Amino acid sequence: MKVISGAGEFASEAGGQAHWVEQLRVPDLSVGTYSIPAGCPDGQSPHTEDEIYAVMAGWATLESGGGSVLVGPGSVIYVPAGEVHRFTEVTEDLAALVFFAPAEESRAGRE
Repeated sequence: MKVISGAGEFASEAGGQAHWVEQLRVPDLSVGTYSIPAGCPDGQSPHTEDEIYAVMAGWATLESGGGSVLVGPGSVIYVPAGEVHRFTEVTEDLAALVFFAPAEESRAGRE
């Protein structure tokens, strides 16, 4: 067992830009917190792994797979590997737990 301290808490050190911190990594899973200050852009690229976002704080729109949805505390969203997605219209500091399976970037470079 491992307690993951600080997981899901908004990173005040984000400094006016999106901030990612990985808090756990094992071969088949990685977990971290993604923080986006209100009004800041989300410039992420598609990932090679499946993702689950669990929004802990804040409000934004998540655009993914040609659709969009308003997300806030309690929202849990699945984004398949390779799908273009990003948070837009971040109206309140956003903090989301992000789960990658397998671990983030573990498939990078594979065909």
